[in-house]
Amino acid sequence: MNLERVVFGFFIILTLSLNYAFVAGGVEAGAHHNVWILTLTIIVNLVAIGLKLGDRSQTGALLLASGLVAGLLLITARVVWIVVESGGGSEPGPGEMADIVSLATGALVANIVATVILVGDTLLSRR
Repeated sequence: MNLERVVFGFFIILTLSLNYAFVAGGVEAGAHHNVWILTLTIIVNLVAIGLKLGDRSQTGALLLASGLVAGLLLITARVVWIVVESGGGSEPGPGEMADIVSLATGALVANIVATVILVGDTLLSRR
């Protein structure tokens, strides 16, 4: 067993899981979405991106691209949340929350792509 691959897979799957945990719930319901889960998802995604930087393969390039897309969307969602809170000092309303969750859902798609690529690469390398 390769410990480096285990750690890499752990962070890819953890990012996907946290991203899903944030997105799950009613799109416009602010009570269903926790800002700290979004923040933790961003941090774990950045760690996963850092782990992807050393891989020079075509698969590594696709994993890095999907991680960068997810990171960009998650950071944008967090910035929207920060702007909304600083503007009125309150939680995001239904419209803003729908925007935040939509961005995080886009990141979820990118994280699913990364996980599928990782699993496919693992299955192909076993042969």
